[in-house]
Amino acid sequence: MKDYEVLVIGGGPAAMTLAKYIGREMKTALIRPEDHSMIYCAMPYAVEGLLDPTKTMKSDSIVTDSGAELIRDTVLAVDFEDQRASCISGKTYSWERLVIATGAEPILPPIPGSELEGVTAFKTEEDMQRIIDFVDSGIKDAVVVGAGAIGVELSQALAAKKVNTTLVDMAVTVLPNLLDSDMAAGLSEELRDQKVQLRLGSKISAVKGESRAEEVQLENGEVLPAQLVVFAVGTRAKTDIFADSGLEIANDGIVVDSTMRTNIDQVYAIGDCVSFHSGITGERSAGKLATNAIPMARVLADNLLGRRREYRGFFNGAATKIGNIFAGGTGLTEAEAGKRYDTISSSAEFSTAFPIMPNAKKVSLKLIFDRENGRLLGGQVRSGEPVTDKVDQITMAVQYGLSADDLLEFSYSSQPWQSFYPAHNLLVKAAEEAVRQLDPRRDTVLNRARQ
Repeated sequence: MKDYEVLVIGGGPAAMTLAKYIGREMKTALIRPEDHSMIYCAMPYAVEGLLDPTKTMKSDSIVTDSGAELIRDTVLAVDFEDQRASCISGKTYSWERLVIATGAEPILPPIPGSELEGVTAFKTEEDMQRIIDFVDSGIKDAVVVGAGAIGVELSQALAAKKVNTTLVDMAVTVLPNLLDSDMAAGLSEELRDQKVQLRLGSKISAVKGESRAEEVQLENGEVLPAQLVVFAVGTRAKTDIFADSGLEIANDGIVVDSTMRTNIDQVYAIGDCVSFHSGITGERSAGKLATNAIPMARVLADNLLGRRREYRGFFNGAATKIGNIFAGGTGLTEAEAGKRYDTISSSAEFSTAFPIMPNAKKVSLKLIFDRENGRLLGGQVRSGEPVTDKVDQITMAVQYGLSADDLLEFSYSSQPWQSFYPAHNLLVKAAEEAVRQLDPRRDTVLNRARQ
């Protein structure tokens, strides 16, 4: 008899979600090496001092209250044939079904000086505490490498703590994987208003110092003072213990089918350690987000409990905040979509409330469509108020293959404090513009309908 019906290696969002769904139905255990499971996206705000660091740590009761067992240990090796995992403690655990949820680890580029004290990634509880300790020690200068969401949030946090902070990225705009350049316009200025210096279109060649970081050298020869250097340039699947095991692993993670099965019988994988495809293109795609990991876990839970479900793929809705601007996107950017499709884009700009109301703030929308069939491929939103609800609306439209024509029929609500005038809607307005581009003959009809 095996120790567990389901043994999960890992303790992040995917693993914890799975435990919540199956813990009372199947004898389940999670093996997790970390002290805590973290709310990763909240960590920059702990660095800034807006949150106590303990607030970024999830309670273990999420697992134990579900009926699952939580084991604090590190898996060193897995025997798929014998269905047994061996841990650093010397203990072994057997399973009927194994779920791999080992997550991802940060990438530290192999540049000179990356081993110096003061050079770190920003992914774990230890990374967060290390950065907080450096800030509390009174450092004057920091360099953050990577202008994605984590990089821009952390750079603002450091600047708010009165650290002279420079954000470096090879891209010429911030948030290059989330927003097209037109939607990113003005965000650099907003970051500068937050006292973050920028070196866009730049690349680090070395970190210099005796035993600890003292300065960063860019490829163009510029030297930046830095006692703290943080790399936020992405992650890779944590799969080292499965090397040469027979488990099929692609460049970006463990290969699974739409039910989360691997190529080995009774072995599954979910979360950031997984390689999967875009729900739009059908091609292998990056998608290391908690908001992808959690739906994977739900799909697997249903399949383990006998209710067959399939995972549709990554759509990658995400959002962030720069100064007073909230920004988000989902699906393909126009730059990315243009590599595969003949695209058109449309836009709309209204306000978050009736313009006559005192709280009205501007909101801008961009949608990207396939010219061939009018299918929505992605969208981006900017506003002075939170945008995740609008990003999620676009994600659902992309997920279900809606077209510009479909969006014309979108049924929406309106209220003076919460929307633009009832005669107009942001999505519908952008869809109208797209339809005019797709079929110029309808331009007159749409113009007449607006009058």
